Amino acid sequence: MSGALGSSSRPAPRRVRRFDPDRRERIVGACLDVIAEHGVAGTSHRRVAAAADVPLGSMTYHFTGMDGLLHEAFGAFTAEVIATFERRMAQAGDAEAARAALVTLISDDLLSTHRDLVLTHELYTLAAREESYRALTNAWMNASRAALERHFDPTTARIVDALIEGLTIHRALDTQPQDRAVVASAIARVCAGSA
Repeated sequence: MSGALGSSSRPAPRRVRRFDPDRRERIVGACLDVIAEHGVAGTSHRRVAAAADVPLGSMTYHFTGMDGLLHEAFGAFTAEVIATFERRMAQAGDAEAARAALVTLISDDLLSTHRDLVLTHELYTLAAREESYRALTNAWMNASRAALERHFDPTTARIVDALIEGLTIHRALDTQPQDRAVVASAIARVCAGSA
């Protein structure tokens, strides 16, 4: 009897809350990894929580729902791509260097991994179906055009932006390696005479 009384008088052990200041960012990164592996359709709170190594309850604590998480994840992804693009174009001191930077962007930087390719196309599919995701793709296009307009007139910047998109996707999906000289030739042709 005294043993039963003694055990019931002890307080239950307190759960120690884990100090995890980067949890939200880790969830966002894990969400992108899950999308890259399973697509948007296969992305769930449970899969993201497992990939981020966080309790399932963290998902609803940090995000209003799956749509909020997807927006934030794709926003982080596009911000990385934009930063790479802007950094590369900012390093170009003149039009010739800008054309060389574009060749490097297309051939080396953009969609350089299968993960980036899948994330880009998953975002495009969402943006094609749901207008709220078009804000992300439009911000991406506007940022790349603004970086291009440092070196080219607005019409040329718009055309170059579309060319980059097409050549980058072709490079990522083609079974044959893309010839860097062909990319350089395409950029030179489109940019000929642009100030």
